[in-house]
Amino acid sequence: MRFVPLAVAGLTVLALTACTAGKEAPPSLGAQPKPSGSASQALPAATIELWHGFQTDAEVKAFEEAIAGFNEKFPQITVKTTKAVQDDQITQAIRSGKAPDVAASFTTDNVALWCKTGAFQDLTAVVKQDGIDLSVLPAASRSYTEFEGKRCMMPLLADAYGMFYNKALMKGNEPPKTLSELTRLTKELTVRDPDGTIKVAGFIPSFQYYENSPSHLAPMVGAKWYNDDGTSAIGSDPAWKQLLTWQKELVDWYGYANLEKFRRSLGDEWGSAHPFFKGKVAMIVDGEWRNAMIANDSKAKSLDYGTAPLPVADDKPDLYGSGFTAGTVIGVPKGAKNPQHAWELIKHLTTDTDSLVTLSNALRNVPTTKAAMESPRLAADANFKTFLDIFAHPKTSTLPASVNSVFNQDSLSTFLVTWEKGAVKDLDAGLKGVDKRINDKLKLSGG
Repeated sequence: MRFVPLAVAGLTVLALTACTAGKEAPPSLGAQPKPSGSASQALPAATIELWHGFQTDAEVKAFEEAIAGFNEKFPQITVKTTKAVQDDQITQAIRSGKAPDVAASFTTDNVALWCKTGAFQDLTAVVKQDGIDLSVLPAASRSYTEFEGKRCMMPLLADAYGMFYNKALMKGNEPPKTLSELTRLTKELTVRDPDGTIKVAGFIPSFQYYENSPSHLAPMVGAKWYNDDGTSAIGSDPAWKQLLTWQKELVDWYGYANLEKFRRSLGDEWGSAHPFFKGKVAMIVDGEWRNAMIANDSKAKSLDYGTAPLPVADDKPDLYGSGFTAGTVIGVPKGAKNPQHAWELIKHLTTDTDSLVTLSNALRNVPTTKAAMESPRLAADANFKTFLDIFAHPKTSTLPASVNSVFNQDSLSTFLVTWEKGAVKDLDAGLKGVDKRINDKLKLSGG
């Protein structure tokens, strides 16, 4: 399951590049002369530290099982793990000269900053030396693990976003493939009291609802975040206006006050009171991990539901089948005491098919390599396979890397709250204002 807060926006280039004075620089990762014999024989014994964000007993157990496969290859390397670590802790450790050998993050928000500043070491040379074919990874996962020619991360597991639908509430209807079909179904399936109070929503169009972030919905219209020079494309790409116009029309059909009253009455996204579990919403946008949450919830596991790709703009049918993806990333921080040992562990966790399948089966996230996705050992029922197909789709996209990723997302999200409540009179001017905030921040960051 993926549930992490946005990375701390205050992380700065200065914080990441600070070093510890008066100490000998730790060894750096890079291409090494090919040792004679196997790598397992060549590397000396060592204990390496791995920090990760997994928290629950099941998550931690699955991760330890994947590491156990590495220990069979490298019995002389002991891996000491620390769980439930967030990005700000990783950054502070790097800054203070106390970085672990390996660190994994649930979010891609800081990858650009980490790559640009050297907070995480460039893996390009060792990837090439070890003959790793990155084409086995979809283009989107390759893009969210590098920045400006530096590959400072490898993708570990992925999230893909699609549509979940309650078969009973759908009343025999197929899941929508276009935005117009989604609008029609939303209106047909919504149940209201005479005073307008919503009892059951066909679909909730609010950007404030759970997984309805602009990054997750943008692929429905093929919206661009940035121009080639890194400046914001939100105000100039007509796809954003197309998405927001469709969304606002559906909000207005409900009535913003009615929709907000209903949204605020709904249960916790991460518990048994989730409105999809309770039959309060017929269709939702969500990640593949929701399958595991349904299966593991004693009250929800009998739910008769299906999954499908996100509906897309009526004039862009070629986008159907694609969606949004991001995922867990893992790399070697600056200051790692055993960088070559760390790389061997990362290589195992991110390219070994058995390791990826073990993690995917336990955590129900998408494995990132073609071999793992096609493995007969992979547990892939119809509802999970939807997300394997979305992840592998050539038009599936991710949030492009930016050193100001968190700020840029927050700037757009703040505007969208104002937009959907009806406080924006000129959409074009409003989107241009978002551009200005993003571009002004980029200038301050040296972009």
